[in-house]
Amino acid sequence: MGIPSRMTEPQVDLEGLVRLRRDLLASGITDNQIDRLVRAKVLKRIRYGAYVQHDVWDRLTPEDRHRLLARAVRARAHSATALTHVSSIVERGIPLWGFSLDVVHTTRTGNHRAGRRQADWTPHRGILEPEDQEELNGVVISTAARSAFEVTTIGGVEAALVAVNRLLHAKAMTLDEFVAQAEAHREWPGSLTTNLVMHLADHRLESVGEDRFSFLAHTQGLVRPEPQVDVFDEQGTLVARVDFAWPELNVFVEFDGKIKYAKHRREGETLDEFLMREKKREVLVCQLTGWTCIRITWSDLARPELLATRIRKVMASRNKGAA
Repeated sequence: MGIPSRMTEPQVDLEGLVRLRRDLLASGITDNQIDRLVRAKVLKRIRYGAYVQHDVWDRLTPEDRHRLLARAVRARAHSATALTHVSSIVERGIPLWGFSLDVVHTTRTGNHRAGRRQADWTPHRGILEPEDQEELNGVVISTAARSAFEVTTIGGVEAALVAVNRLLHAKAMTLDEFVAQAEAHREWPGSLTTNLVMHLADHRLESVGEDRFSFLAHTQGLVRPEPQVDVFDEQGTLVARVDFAWPELNVFVEFDGKIKYAKHRREGETLDEFLMREKKREVLVCQLTGWTCIRITWSDLARPELLATRIRKVMASRNKGAA
């Protein structure tokens, strides 16, 4: 079945927010005055020669600050400069994990040499062909499949897997398109990471936390869990969907994170009310299936060996009980 939509959430409009030094000077402001405005936190220096109103900067998320930095880079770069790699994915509003947002990544379109690397800017070598680029929010970026491949060449497997899964889940690309990009650029360094990400990629995962747990299960040698498992009551009515399960081992996993709280809380529902409803849901799943629930958090993911040991103990106890 084809992918019906490639749209992501609209991004904050950053048009016209970057003010270059040359423009400020042309308006009659001196360098000394610019420095005073920066010290007074009226202006925020984004990078050398580029500024924004400080109150605007304070309101922006880390992702939108990266997008603004990208615009400051492009404002003084070659006109053929396109946002690629991490910067292309951020421009789409796709969540990332494990990549720095302090550095803008670009590639030039057409047959142009890359610029000079700077502390906040990595201009990549290579050419961005017309079929690998598109325009979004007024800037040229690499296509979703191309940027997915690109990040596998600059990041670790876990970080790259998160990026690829988020693009797949957002329906910004298909797995076949990602594989096609990998095949077309097999000579690029980092193919080992790309191949492993292709093997582990799963569009069914719904959050960064789920992506990271799936990767943890792989690295810790756990049986690969089934994601998004439906649970039905005695009348065949769908009553719950759990994040992961090992049905044959009578164990399921629920990931507790802020995204889940925001996504599944009902209008007007307090956090305590939501947590109580989640607890009732967990009890119902256990009663209907006979499974044991393992709840994990972000802090658990930071201790993969301990979490894997805990999961193995639960699995072992369930096997003994079944015997």
